Amino acid sequence: MSDERNITASERGPAILPRVDVYEDASGITMFADLPGVPRERLTLRMEGETLQIEGEIATDVPEGVQAAYAEVRLPRYRRAFTLSRELDTARVEATLKDGVLSLRIPKMEHAQPRRIQVNAG
Repeated sequence: MSDERNITASERGPAILPRVDVYEDASGITMFADLPGVPRERLTLRMEGETLQIEGEIATDVPEGVQAAYAEVRLPRYRRAFTLSRELDTARVEATLKDGVLSLRIPKMEHAQPRRIQVNAG
């Protein structure tokens, strides 16, 4: 396992920008990122300050000695970064990868969630 903390994105080479859908509700946000061909062991999620970084390497199973005559996917990795609101609790991120789709659930901090105020009769 290599330590990539000192390697910038440009030094790792170009990457595909995955499509991402973001939904917000009263308790947090849910993100869906399309990462076809990326196995869980080649997916990296990092929080650096307020920035969420998603990076995944595409696993291609090409038999040894065979070279692609034509390939539509020429870049071997996906990369995307998001600046998150301070209202989100990044310590409680839940992530799932299934069928090439990364699902992230990031709840809001307790103080940022709406709450109902009870009114008493006076």
